[in-house]
Amino acid sequence: MGRPRAFDEDQVVQAAAGLFARRAFDGISVDDLVAHLGVHRNSLYAVFGSKRGLYLRALRWSLQNQVRPLLEHAGPADRAGLAAAPELDLLLMAAVDRAPQDPEIAREVAGLLADDDTATLLGLRLRERITTTTVEEH
Repeated sequence: MGRPRAFDEDQVVQAAAGLFARRAFDGISVDDLVAHLGVHRNSLYAVFGSKRGLYLRALRWSLQNQVRPLLEHAGPADRAGLAAAPELDLLLMAAVDRAPQDPEIAREVAGLLADDDTATLLGLRLRERITTTTVEEH
């Protein structure tokens, strides 16, 4: 009989979503995940199967718990103001970084981008993020 899990799976998924949103899939190593999430490498693989498995869980969590509620509660007039919402960052990173090469992630992203307003909002968030990053670097 194995040892009981020493971490809260939901908290790890949420924390991973934040990491992936800031640094993208390829910008994070398994060592980074282990260090930042406080989960042993063996536990990470046992629960999520792989770094990609954790990424997919984090993306789905973000879409369900951050992006969809944000979009549902914002009326058409509020959407322009959402361009600064960091809750959109993992969706943005997934659309740019992973969806072109991973069909499963592409399906997750496409489900939200089918709405023209959401696609436009994601473009606005991309512009906001680029502008903010450029300003912070100088």
